[in-house]
Amino acid sequence: MPIDFSFDPDVEEIRMRVRDFIETEVKPLEEKQASAMQEAGSKAGEKMSPDQRADWIRMILQLREKAREWGVWLPHMPEEWGGMGLGPTAVAAVSAEAAKSTIGPYVLNCYAPDEGNMHTLLHWATEEQKQRYLKLLCDGYGRSCFAMTEPEVAGSDPTLIQTRAVQDGDDWVINGHKWFISGARSANFAILIARTEDNPEVPQAANSAFIVDIPSEGWELVRDVETMAGRDNHCEIRITNLRVPGANMLGGRGQGHLLGQARLGPARLAHCMRWIGQIETALDMMVDRATKRYSHGSLLSEKQGIQWLIADSTMELYQAKLMVLHAAYRIENGLPFKSEVSMAKHHVANTLWRVVDRAIQVHGALGYSTDTPLSSMLKHARWSRFADGADEIHQMTIAKRTIAAWEELGSTRTATGDLPL
Repeated sequence: MPIDFSFDPDVEEIRMRVRDFIETEVKPLEEKQASAMQEAGSKAGEKMSPDQRADWIRMILQLREKAREWGVWLPHMPEEWGGMGLGPTAVAAVSAEAAKSTIGPYVLNCYAPDEGNMHTLLHWATEEQKQRYLKLLCDGYGRSCFAMTEPEVAGSDPTLIQTRAVQDGDDWVINGHKWFISGARSANFAILIARTEDNPEVPQAANSAFIVDIPSEGWELVRDVETMAGRDNHCEIRITNLRVPGANMLGGRGQGHLLGQARLGPARLAHCMRWIGQIETALDMMVDRATKRYSHGSLLSEKQGIQWLIADSTMELYQAKLMVLHAAYRIENGLPFKSEVSMAKHHVANTLWRVVDRAIQVHGALGYSTDTPLSSMLKHARWSRFADGADEIHQMTIAKRTIAAWEELGSTRTATGDLPL
């Protein structure tokens, strides 16, 4: 049976349509807006002025309307929810193209954290919850956040969560502390993970998930935590006697960890899909610079040291694409995918960091400046190595599954993609 790495013609047509949409509609407006803000003296990480923010919102709304007209809106959701109904492998193709613009995924309404929250609501929410919250996201009229990480305990171990929900009649009263909650500043609601069980049979059954309307009394946005990339809507939240109706529990009692892990697996791969677009952009920029910059008797592209940077980046991007496609294939076909997603997440995140760093090196001082997008890309790339699971957690997971495969089968083959090689 032949192995075909091409997409079906209909998926390829969609992929090229997204590429055309990003190049002809999104990038020109994005560059125009960036130039206008630079002329007005805005710097990365600073708040927009009211006028700048109004212009930005108008631009986004204009582009989102065009995304609908082009037929590239909401690629990851079923048609009955207004989406394109694409499977994970097709979404990988679309996401990689969209991410060649910093706002591309947002314009197509397939960006984090809303993309993962849409999938979570689709599979876990009641019909009433879907009509109230999922529809809001799919229509593009609202935003959401996923509130799990806490400053007092290791974010990589959800069983340590201290935010507490106590039942009071038909309601739940919640107290706790969250931070690095992406998208919280502009969210209409949150999916909040809180501890509801004192002595569960297993630690993973201690937490439950709740849908919290924002604003709500007791939900305090303390600050937008400033990172090395500036203020980027990763917020600290203080929760004090927050009252949530019992009907707003998402999934069953004690299923918060299960829900979170079900959400994070595909969400990790969705990040990888978008990072591939960024890696390819950085590699393109690296090669473009190397073929145009003359120094010490030849072009940079003719120097072996630069060729090695290009070669290593090319091979790593090739590996990243294959890993993402294979993991997406396994998800799409109902096969076990956790090991493959962990490997892809670790590899793609580190590839993003290395390739952007090499592109900066080839650009020299220009790459270090803000005259190109590379400096911003590098600052955001550093986040990728601990977002949705730190490198070391994924390495631990991969190693455990490899050892388990050997102990059970006497072979590590199933831990390396279970490929027919």
